[in-house]
Amino acid sequence: MLDTLAESLKEVFKKITKSSIIDKDIVEELVKDIQRALLKADVKVQIALEVSRKVKERALSETPPPGMSAQNFILKIVYEELASMLGKPKDIKLSPQKIMLVGLYGHGKTTTAGKLGRFFQRKGLPVYLVACDTHRPGAVEQLEQIGNQLNIPVFSIKGEKDPVKIVENYLKKDISKYVSIFDTSGRHSLDKDLIDEMKRLKDLIKPEEIFLIIDATIGQQAEKQALAFKEAIGITGVIITKLDGSAKGGGALSAVAATGAPVVFIGVGEHLDDLEYFDPKRFIARILGLGDIKTLMEISKELDINEEKTEKTVEKMMSGKINLKDMYEIWEQISRPGILQRLFNSLPMMNLPGSDKINKDIMDQSVEKIRKYRIILDSMTDEELENPDIIKGSRITRIARGAGVSEEEVRALLKDFNNMVKMMKGMKGNRTMIKMLRKQMGKELNEDDIGSNNNSNN
Repeated sequence: MLDTLAESLKEVFKKITKSSIIDKDIVEELVKDIQRALLKADVKVQIALEVSRKVKERALSETPPPGMSAQNFILKIVYEELASMLGKPKDIKLSPQKIMLVGLYGHGKTTTAGKLGRFFQRKGLPVYLVACDTHRPGAVEQLEQIGNQLNIPVFSIKGEKDPVKIVENYLKKDISKYVSIFDTSGRHSLDKDLIDEMKRLKDLIKPEEIFLIIDATIGQQAEKQALAFKEAIGITGVIITKLDGSAKGGGALSAVAATGAPVVFIGVGEHLDDLEYFDPKRFIARILGLGDIKTLMEISKELDINEEKTEKTVEKMMSGKINLKDMYEIWEQISRPGILQRLFNSLPMMNLPGSDKINKDIMDQSVEKIRKYRIILDSMTDEELENPDIIKGSRITRIARGAGVSEEEVRALLKDFNNMVKMMKGMKGNRTMIKMLRKQMGKELNEDDIGSNNNSNN
């Protein structure tokens, strides 16, 4: 979904930036392109028409503020209306709480329970997973395996078929310091038995949050599911899974937002780390290729990198003023599965040739390449790391011998590095838009944006 929508919308943005003037004809053409992009991403026809209508209305009636070009002003309008289509972000309380997960069979509740546990674990909170799915064979064992992988305790009662008794026993424990995540049973449809079971568990658990798990592959049908669960049990948010591999992801996201139930998290991969807090503005900025500074900062926090140093490195990257020493420190941290893809998606890539062709396979290959490159960099002197331009001739021969690689591989590293520097410098054309986004997203770069009411009960 991200690739399909991103590719279409980036073409729209390129068309705007290349236009010498912005007149009614250009706006009309832009509106049609936006409609096609949204419909291609399975967004509901009515929503696609409403978004494009608002873009057209604003583009033809509003005046750019002082200092902003007509082109960048149109980009800003498109960005704002697309983000508005997906609703407002939901504050997530980063403190002990009870979270109940609900949904139908096959949508990934149990795996998401682990991913959600991992999310809070990374935030420094103790987590308990509670196995309440007594209907699906193997559900309890699956949750226990996930808990073992993450070093998160799982509460279960072997052989117990009544989820109410499991919850009753769990609540007898001292759980006041934990984020308790209850993995409940599903069914093939929202039938009376499932509704009754969810209501009994809700009354017993008294959860602060009830998250509905929906598979992105169902597309626009997500609206019916979200409305049905909202009416039956009063969900407080939705987690959309398998967004990375579904062409119908745009339909699921926009359909859920249309119900008024906020999308809280999105599943973007198979790893237990692949769950992202959903902020529509950041999401749209990323798929438009405008970058996501806050995600860059969040990645640095996850990797325990010094925040002040990271901010300086990010600024150097965006200006193209990096050296091999900077790259070594970055590569050392981003070799973990999933991190490189998230980093790439967070960089401003709107006008860069070939940026749409990056995919998971290339990312996996890049992790292996980075491993080899780090070995090569270990054979360089500090002077060479800080001044890559001096690495020629005999220096390349010496470095290759020291790393146990060919001279061609050393040259390949230098070529890749130089291409990366050129790519970073290519971002300069987007600086006005990037600055606007950074300001619009608000708060300081190193501030946690999960929610301003993290310590409240809101």
